[in-house]
Amino acid sequence: QVQLVESGGGLVQAGGSLRLSCAASGRTFTIYRMGWYRQAPGKEREFVADIVWSGGKTYYADSVKGRFTVSGDNAKKTVYLQMTSLKPEDAAIYYCKLVTYGTDYRGQGNQGTVSS
Repeated sequence: QVQLVESGGGLVQAGGSLRLSCAASGRTFTIYRMGWYRQAPGKEREFVADIVWSGGKTYYADSVKGRFTVSGDNAKKTVYLQMTSLKPEDAAIYYCKLVTYGTDYRGQGNQGTVSS
């Protein structure tokens, strides 16, 4: 069994910053990539950013490019999402996703709220 524990969400004013973390633990697994999705009320879940663990190549949704940074710590099996210049439209539940060479896993969700 693999667990994903997310932390770091909260309420921030527009223009502010938040940092999300997602730590993977459990049985032996090899990370292919880890990243983040989000879902705002009444909207479809959308891709935000992810990182290919081997090599560190990152991918971003156009809506967050230049404002969000995804990074990973291999020793801690943790992925981070540094969010800056937050906008009200960034308010959503942020979900961590772990892609291994077998099964994919999703975190429980972390609420990020941005007030204008």
